[in-house]
Amino acid sequence: MSRFFVDKNTISNNRVYLSAEDSQHAIKVLRLAENDIVTVCDGAGFEYDARIIKADKSGVKVELFNQRKADTEPAVRVTLIQCLPKAGKMEVIIQKCVELGVHDIIPVESERSVVKISGSTQNKIERYNRIAYEAAKQSGRGIIPKVRNFTKLNDIDYSEFDFLLVPYEEEHELTLKHYIESSNLLKSASNVAIVIGPEGGIDQKEIEFLRSKGGITLTLGKRILRTETAGMATLAMLFCLLEG
Repeated sequence: MSRFFVDKNTISNNRVYLSAEDSQHAIKVLRLAENDIVTVCDGAGFEYDARIIKADKSGVKVELFNQRKADTEPAVRVTLIQCLPKAGKMEVIIQKCVELGVHDIIPVESERSVVKISGSTQNKIERYNRIAYEAAKQSGRGIIPKVRNFTKLNDIDYSEFDFLLVPYEEEHELTLKHYIESSNLLKSASNVAIVIGPEGGIDQKEIEFLRSKGGITLTLGKRILRTETAGMATLAMLFCLLEG
């Protein structure tokens, strides 16, 4: 069933218009018409069955019924702190991590990042959030994960996270599975962050900084993963362990 997101604040008397872009897609591409049933999500974790009551040049208007909590959202909010990779990789990282269940993504500049923050980043952030939106629709998410503004690794407020996980190629003993089993993460975590380094890895001074903020360095196994693979792998393992 076709799925669309709307702003919950625009819902009035169980009726709402789809965005102009979604309306055009619904009519011209999906060939939807009056009385067709679609799924509408309010972006706050609730979804509805919706009947199209109007579909013309002014847009697509739907009537909502059968409200329910979206069952696709993880119980734990996971933020991916991704050090800037080379061109083109960030788009893939965003798309796949949204599919896997990430809550939001923070693109950061680190010591060894080949790509540096320069000039206006507004267009990039808008494009990244568009990719997140499309991935959320495709994967049946109950929210639209947000890609936050560019920042630097040392400028993040790490106090907002209950746990800070740092996959690190120089860590050879502690695995994610062993850490979860030995900590109270399974019982008490509500907001977890994962830090993924750039192509050259995280600098030793940054590792020490992250440890000072409560960061736990982990091994992802015997093989060294690329930056565009490491975040996806960590998310997949984490949700597998948390959700059973």
